[in-house]
Amino acid sequence: MSEELVVVVAGGAEPPHGKAMRFIAPGTPVVAADSGLEHARELGLEVTIAVGDFDSASPEAVSAAEASGTRIERHPAEKDVTDLEIALDAALALRPKRIVVLAVIGDRLDHLLSTFLLLAAPRYAGVELDANIGLARVHVIRDERVLSGQPGELLSLFALHGPAQGVGTEGLAYPLAGETLEPGSTRGVSNVFVGETATITVEHGVLLAVRPGAEREGAK
Repeated sequence: MSEELVVVVAGGAEPPHGKAMRFIAPGTPVVAADSGLEHARELGLEVTIAVGDFDSASPEAVSAAEASGTRIERHPAEKDVTDLEIALDAALALRPKRIVVLAVIGDRLDHLLSTFLLLAAPRYAGVELDANIGLARVHVIRDERVLSGQPGELLSLFALHGPAQGVGTEGLAYPLAGETLEPGSTRGVSNVFVGETATITVEHGVLLAVRPGAEREGAK
């Protein structure tokens, strides 16, 4: 049986921003990565699966979750992947149409960078994948996505894991028409919504659309 939406709550020193709660319906499956277990409880979410080495979640929180029916999947501290990657794979195993990650920016720049790269990994190509990271919203774009926004809201496009070819946009102040965005280029930074929707297409490759949370009119 597949799910419409699965929410992944990442770990970190602080819980994700509460604004993410507005789209999560009761009963939505939730996968927590390590201390994401406690963050999910603070947000009022019932955790379906909790994964990780649990070096940052309290033993009491893990025991309470297990007693309430949460499936606990323990992994060794010395491993080759992050707890978030394990959580994303657990979410993918539920065969959802969409996965939304709730996370914070935190003080680990290496973890933040690995999160961006992970979201665009090829094995998640079959699912619509978004993330709320702090006040920012992030969307993985393959083929075509229509995003809802506000006039003046900033949106930046980044090619990951190789060139993004045939990139086109509608509804943004600085249109792209069949262009190639290269990894390491700032060509797609600081575009702006001109209306309430923007359509982004890519013929080959993958884009990460980052909306930093600032809503203003501005140029590059």
